[in-house]
Amino acid sequence: MDRKKIIIGCDNAAVDLKNVIIKHLKEKGYLVENVGCDAPGDPTNYPTVAKRLCRNITESGYNKRGILICGTGIGMAMCANKFKGIRAAVCHDAYSAERAALSNDANVICMGARVIGPELAKKMVDEWLPLEFKDGRSTDKLKEIAGIEAENFG
Repeated sequence: MDRKKIIIGCDNAAVDLKNVIIKHLKEKGYLVENVGCDAPGDPTNYPTVAKRLCRNITESGYNKRGILICGTGIGMAMCANKFKGIRAAVCHDAYSAERAALSNDANVICMGARVIGPELAKKMVDEWLPLEFKDGRSTDKLKEIAGIEAENFG
């Protein structure tokens, strides 16, 4: 996985926070692909943005990670988790971002622009991005999730 390639998307409720995170990531040397809304008046619904981002990840062979932002992060996560191989987690603090990587092998994190501020969002991204899932106590749980996914997606 190319850990320096990040896809980011947002709906119109989260344009400002998305721009803060893009700037932050670029300053840290990440290559950022924006697939979200660029203006508060953009009528694109969050499922459309989540679909763009998830298809980009799946078409890359799951070699990219993604960040989705809407008002709460909940809708984005619900939509993203409809895609085979996507493990999207709503994060609301640095600990949940850490656990999304280490316990759940999340390849997408979702956050809410109406729930967290820009400094916390940057801290969460900084916590999540460098971490990698390692086999351990959560391995069997992830295998079980993959089995459920295979049953439902074929």
